Amino acid sequence: MEQTNSRQNGVRFLYAAVGLVVLLFAGFVYGWSIFAAPIGADFPAWSKAQLSLTFTICMAFFCLGGFAAGNLSKKIPVRVNVIFSAALFLVGFFLVSRADSLPMLYVSYGVLCGTASGFAYNSVMSTMTKWFPNSQGTISGVLLMGFGSSSMVLGSLFDAMTPAETGAWRQTFLIMGIIMAAVIFIGAFFFKMPPPSAAPAAKVKQADGSGRDLTPTQMLRTSSFWLFFLWAILISGIGLAVISQAKPFASAIGVAVDAGVITFVVGFISICNGLGRVVFGGLFDKLGWKRTMTIVNAVSLVGVIILIAALFTKAFPLVVAGFIVTGLGYGGAPTMGSAVISDFFGQKNYPVNFSINNMNLLVASFAGTIAGALYDASQSYVSTLVVLAVCSVVAFVVMNCIRRPK
Repeated sequence: MEQTNSRQNGVRFLYAAVGLVVLLFAGFVYGWSIFAAPIGADFPAWSKAQLSLTFTICMAFFCLGGFAAGNLSKKIPVRVNVIFSAALFLVGFFLVSRADSLPMLYVSYGVLCGTASGFAYNSVMSTMTKWFPNSQGTISGVLLMGFGSSSMVLGSLFDAMTPAETGAWRQTFLIMGIIMAAVIFIGAFFFKMPPPSAAPAAKVKQADGSGRDLTPTQMLRTSSFWLFFLWAILISGIGLAVISQAKPFASAIGVAVDAGVITFVVGFISICNGLGRVVFGGLFDKLGWKRTMTIVNAVSLVGVIILIAALFTKAFPLVVAGFIVTGLGYGGAPTMGSAVISDFFGQKNYPVNFSINNMNLLVASFAGTIAGALYDASQSYVSTLVVLAVCSVVAFVVMNCIRRPK
């Protein structure tokens, strides 16, 4: 019996390691800001707004892909969903490498690659949380660290692989597409739902109504879901707004700082985003949802306050500190989403419920556009940072209204 449990533990940790790698590659689409520069140089007639729309479309289809994968998970093996993701990535990146018009770019990167990422994301997360029922915060954080760090890790690889000459990005996209498809295809064979004896029994929930399995319709009728959904929009929006303005903000404060150092410092947000997912996932398992969400909220607010101080003092070290803290806070939102949806609404319908909650990214993705508009209107980052501080306070109020569904 002991030997069987040891073997089963080894299997689930192996699956978790493979899941981390698959999500690292699936999160590659989040590196759009890195890819947009060489593509824009090849097509100078395309405006920044037109290029930015590619990522907006990608995020929309990421959410839709996750929703589709969640619904299909009860009808077909999860590995089929992951194989489908690999195929979409291969076709999508191949077409990106041949793109010569905006509609082709929108379809290839936005629709196909966005859908592929959503399929992989939902399939891996919904499978792994079932293998680790007593450590859902930790496993969510570890897996999401890979997804959140992808733009930094693989984005740097993309930069290193792409020569400076115009059009060189096409070959890189083709190569990356083949590598991604191969890795995700192989990883697909490591994903399956655990048999009843494979994962440790979940801890018994308290008799406060928790632990019930709610259908998507039932979940959508609860105030708990909508309040959490709003909280996730606010916390994610703060992180996305800072990310969208990070480089120009750092450049404005660090006028004498080398451009390479600026780029390196901006990368701290991505690194700490990944780290924050692991930290807050572990805290969720130890402290519970309420105290962990309170800490996430506090970290986000402190990050904004540090950036306000940096703006008024012109102290570049404060920019560094602000990016680190803001990145940590931003990493808390997706981890809380995965863990809270499972904790509040159960595992039975988790794949679909989880994908519905991820729709908050559609709303939060407009935070960068709003932050840019505020700067354009005032020619100052003061208004942007004040709005972000207000969002953090509102998020705290919303969080305190959340109750576990009964």
